[in-house]
Amino acid sequence: MRLSLIFPRFLLTSLVLGAFTLAGHAETESARVATTFSRDQFTNALARDLSGHFSLEGELQLELVRPWSSPARVSSNWSVAILEYPTAPSSSMLLRCRLSAESETISETTVVVKAFLWRDAWVTREPLSVGAAFDPTQLEARRVDLFRDRDVVPALVGDHSYAYARAVSAGRLLTWRDLNRRPLVRKGQIVEVSAIDGLMRITLKALAMENGAQGDTVTVRNPESRKDFSALVIDENHVQVRF
Repeated sequence: MRLSLIFPRFLLTSLVLGAFTLAGHAETESARVATTFSRDQFTNALARDLSGHFSLEGELQLELVRPWSSPARVSSNWSVAILEYPTAPSSSMLLRCRLSAESETISETTVVVKAFLWRDAWVTREPLSVGAAFDPTQLEARRVDLFRDRDVVPALVGDHSYAYARAVSAGRLLTWRDLNRRPLVRKGQIVEVSAIDGLMRITLKALAMENGAQGDTVTVRNPESRKDFSALVIDENHVQVRF
């Protein structure tokens, strides 16, 4: 005789869900295994704290100047807090910090770190002439330490509103001293003026009395009334007045 064992559907569902619950619990327990706290974990935690505190853009890398030994105990919940920050981030910093495990303070210590802030910056592919418009195709990105090369132009920065303030040789890091805002409005040119008052918009022509880059406020003159007024440069030969 052949016997069949039939499980009700709800019982089978419970067994399957229970198996998934047990598996998930086992994975969670595995992820929380108690370990020691390494030198790399310590410096990485300090770097994350500093990056958040100073809103740093780029990859912050820290190296301890003095020897540092891992704590003797193990834990599944280590934390590092900086108690005293430097006035500003730099290539060498003195940090007072606290190391905790399971919310228990393990040590409070002062460490000296050597710091690197890595980010892509622009390097010239070819010689650039003074007055030429910014063109990213003439440049390439190179990873640099912004603590050492503080004045370099990040590779995410640059558009048509910039021009070269001086000639730049090939193979050189581009700095902010090499750039200035390209005038979108030039003295003596006729520009379009958009006068905006709420939902009402009026367009007229005016004479630019000075040069101005994007975002600058310049003086323009109404050619009919000969009256001067201030306007905001918003684009090439285009300014705006709001009432």
